Amino acid sequence: MVLVQVHSGSATGTGWTYGPAACAEVVRDQLTPELVGRDPMAVPAAWAAMVRAVRNSTRAGVAGYAVSAVDVALWDLKARLLGLPMVALFGAAHEQVPVYGSGGFTTYDDDRTVEQLTGWVHEQGIPRVKIKVGESDGTCPERDRHRIELARRSIGPAAELFIDANGAWSVKQAVRMLRDVADADVHWLEEPVSSDDLAGLARVRARVDADVTAGEYGTDVQYFTRMCAAGAVDCLQADATRAGGYTAWFRAAAVAAGHGLELSAHCAPNLHAPAAAATPNVRHLEWFHDHVRIESMLFDGALDPAGGTVSPRLDRPGHGLECRPEVVGTYEVAATTSGPATSSPSPPSPPSKDR
Repeated sequence: MVLVQVHSGSATGTGWTYGPAACAEVVRDQLTPELVGRDPMAVPAAWAAMVRAVRNSTRAGVAGYAVSAVDVALWDLKARLLGLPMVALFGAAHEQVPVYGSGGFTTYDDDRTVEQLTGWVHEQGIPRVKIKVGESDGTCPERDRHRIELARRSIGPAAELFIDANGAWSVKQAVRMLRDVADADVHWLEEPVSSDDLAGLARVRARVDADVTAGEYGTDVQYFTRMCAAGAVDCLQADATRAGGYTAWFRAAAVAAGHGLELSAHCAPNLHAPAAAATPNVRHLEWFHDHVRIESMLFDGALDPAGGTVSPRLDRPGHGLECRPEVVGTYEVAATTSGPATSSPSPPSPPSKDR
């Protein structure tokens, strides 16, 4: 996690991304000079300035992740300055957002897999879960079949089963696998082939019953437009921590809507919840095991997915999460200090360390 804080007067906005520590250097050296003294209410203008600033650094990757974290922090700051919950600032479209339990890593043995899946379905009441498949670039189809069938037996017939191959299969491998595990009733097939292979995704989509999805690596609106226009997915994925923050999330949602598709949030569930609740064509968000653990440790106010949905906080301004400095300090490996990043009618607070 790369954690970013921006300050205006007595208010602090917080954003984050999951990426290399180099993201923090991009924030300090390339983005902060574009933000100091800007109107904290004009987030889209700040976003455009940041995108221009990293053009020669290539927006896809580290620079884009940095922009994403700062954009989220800026929206959080604006909401806090106005005293509004984030979802109220955006405008709520839903009171609740469905979630799916996500983990089921290929490194798990059968007992660990069953424990995680049954915990989501039978203890927390989450009626949809996802496991990883495509181990060793698809060269272990027997174990993939075993794990898919194990997952179905574990969760019972009523819960929805999702699988994620992380682009490990070929088109024919994906089609064969879905045929071989037809009795497991797979609902969601994520990245059966590389997300760069739009034609391959479309070919798989045409030959399987499960909904094919991809988009987690999208970095700009053009990426999402190409994916949707190619007929590559039944549901588009987007990740606000990679694509450019909340500003880019809503652009992706508009592209999906224009193609008659829904949008699903990839990872970082507590970050995505308020934006997802403000998106009319959202399908669900990913309750990703690793990020849930990190966000629950580092922030006060993390959400509860019991029953299979989350509701963004309405009792706190912004996204409702507050850093726990004593915990953040325990895990901090590097820090940069950039000072207050926005202007305000009230005197700015002293610079604080941004992690």
